[in-house]
Amino acid sequence: MTEEDISGSCQVTYAVSKDTVLKTKDLQNCVRPKFGFSTANKIFGLLWHPTSKSHYVMEGNLIKSASSEENHIIYQGIKSSVGVNITSRQHLELLTQMPGSKELSEKNLQKILKSLLGKPQPINLTSQPFKRICSECPTLRSYLKTFAKKKIKLDLSKASTTWHFSRVVQMLRSAKKKDILLLLKKAPESVLPFYIEAAIAAHSTPSLIAVTEFMDFQGRKQTSLLENFLYAAALSPRPSKELFSLVLDSLKNKYLNQATSETGNMIIGSLVGKLCQMNQCDLKEVSLAKEAILKQLHGSRTDSRKMMHLSSLKSTLLPEFIPTFLYYAEEGSSSISAAAVTALKRYSTEHITSTVKMAMRRIFYQVQKKYQKNSRLAAAEILLDNSPSHMDFINILLASKELSPEMQRFILSKILGIVSSDNHPTRQVIKDVLKDPRINNYHYFSPKDGRSISFSGLLAATEDASSTFGVELLFSDFGLVQKSTTTFDIESHGHRIQAAQVVVEAKGLEGLLGEDATEEQDFTAGMSAILLDVPLRPVTFFDGYSDLMSKMFMSSGKPMNVVKGNLLLVDHQQAVPLQSGLQAVITLQVGLGLDISADVNMNMWEQEFNTSIKSSGALIVDFQAEVDTSFFQATLKSQSDIELGTNVDILARLTLGPMTMCLQLANQPVSYREKFFVSESSANYSTHIRKGRRGTMSGHGFPFYRANSEMCKDLLAGRN
Repeated sequence: MTEEDISGSCQVTYAVSKDTVLKTKDLQNCVRPKFGFSTANKIFGLLWHPTSKSHYVMEGNLIKSASSEENHIIYQGIKSSVGVNITSRQHLELLTQMPGSKELSEKNLQKILKSLLGKPQPINLTSQPFKRICSECPTLRSYLKTFAKKKIKLDLSKASTTWHFSRVVQMLRSAKKKDILLLLKKAPESVLPFYIEAAIAAHSTPSLIAVTEFMDFQGRKQTSLLENFLYAAALSPRPSKELFSLVLDSLKNKYLNQATSETGNMIIGSLVGKLCQMNQCDLKEVSLAKEAILKQLHGSRTDSRKMMHLSSLKSTLLPEFIPTFLYYAEEGSSSISAAAVTALKRYSTEHITSTVKMAMRRIFYQVQKKYQKNSRLAAAEILLDNSPSHMDFINILLASKELSPEMQRFILSKILGIVSSDNHPTRQVIKDVLKDPRINNYHYFSPKDGRSISFSGLLAATEDASSTFGVELLFSDFGLVQKSTTTFDIESHGHRIQAAQVVVEAKGLEGLLGEDATEEQDFTAGMSAILLDVPLRPVTFFDGYSDLMSKMFMSSGKPMNVVKGNLLLVDHQQAVPLQSGLQAVITLQVGLGLDISADVNMNMWEQEFNTSIKSSGALIVDFQAEVDTSFFQATLKSQSDIELGTNVDILARLTLGPMTMCLQLANQPVSYREKFFVSESSANYSTHIRKGRRGTMSGHGFPFYRANSEMCKDLLAGRN
């Protein structure tokens, strides 16, 4: 049955046994006025496990005693140590009885109330949070008074910068539009992106209006900031209808340059996906955006435009686009087919239906037409990763004997990686098949000469989450690297996110080194990246031999920036009503400052190819639980931060026979801090407790496979 009380309109269950009654309330599904906000991506959100039980002891028609206990366990899913356990207990006991007014008899309660009160008015029992006014929190007006004197140094690898970003976001949430606009106008050009990102993260109506007026989307002003604005919007943890409309309006600017237009078209899909995760898929703007992406995809005449719109569709992670990916996977050009099949790899097993598997088989076995090896290998991966049948695995293994050495080596390394994994979902299926000695023997598992690999490993694991890295290297038949993919994934409580992926592709290297003169003019090298499931605009290192030569001789030697900025990973506020009438308000904010750069160097004389991807950043976690009334306040606060960096280096030497390659993945030294506060205060009582710790962890490298370690020794020894 449904009852309405301080918690809202809730489903309750009564269990009667002799002279006792047990009442259980389903707090998870109570209907109450909306308060607060949550993060779209569930992997970073808070988990809430509430229980409520009341025990009544009866004596005839009288309630002799009543005891109630509520328990609320709230914690961050990815890190359960960030959370709080709230327990509320009440006890009532009948002490004395006094004669009361006589009983009234009617058919129902409404008639009795009408006879007593005339027209009874219902009273809303649902409690509302008590809003504490922060007297010590800085305001934007006070910030502006000293703004001209401040020397702001933004180092994204330092936690101090990320904490500053978090404080600015809080200031902007309570600021007026005119003050935010004044801040943007006064800010030096070097820190303007910082304040644009903070204004988007604030998500208040005044901050969004201020950004709209400052950016001047209909004119030529501030076009250099548009890309920062677009990425800030795409990486928002809880985009709103207003923010989405603002992004759509910005893309109507006829003065947009090509690069910014590409960025905007690519990130639209990420916003569509997040809004759908927040149950706003039925918004008119979202429906129109989905239709527009499909229309532009089907109407594109060049592969580069189709790739852009496919990337946008991929970032939505919506199953409704699977038929579109299947069409382009089978009917598209070689590059489009590879992109479409790769997009299908992002879907979970429940969406890889028999229809999808049939299409992947047609591509891998080339039933109807020939496909590029990138498409065929990605199709084989989908079949192997998603509940493969015994025959699927056996047929792929048998077919690998007829493939080129590089394709065979790649598939075998993929299979061996699954078998050696501790948590791959298809591991047991493959191990069962390999019990048959007719399959598990030297004939099938002795690869031809090849260097392509598919490798994955565990970076870290806790009770709450695990992070993994994967490296895929695909070589040409000449033994030259064509594509390298480095991926970092996070999994927690059944949810998964692609934290980062960097893909470096090189075409035409054979012609550059004299292997095939017809390939010389087609030499290109570029990089594409994904950050937190948001695709970034691809970067071209070289496009043609002449472009390579000019950049080699005129290059500044500085790495190319991939992404640089601040964002909120988590932005959460929640009210927890207690049976006593008190309310606890839970807030969690997780900020990230990130700087990722990449560099590709080629030594023509030594015939060496070196790719370096460096990332540094700082992560902050600010958690708070507070109970406020006019007579009592209690606060529990936890703050922590960590500074870290990761380097991925790929060194290849092309001389003296087949290519020799060294892969290196290393964590830089890590520093961290944790602070913990508890305070309680009332009219006659006040207490404050503060604890903290800090430390560092040394950096270390991650091993790949034995052959890679041996090649690294040879190559690095030669360089030294």
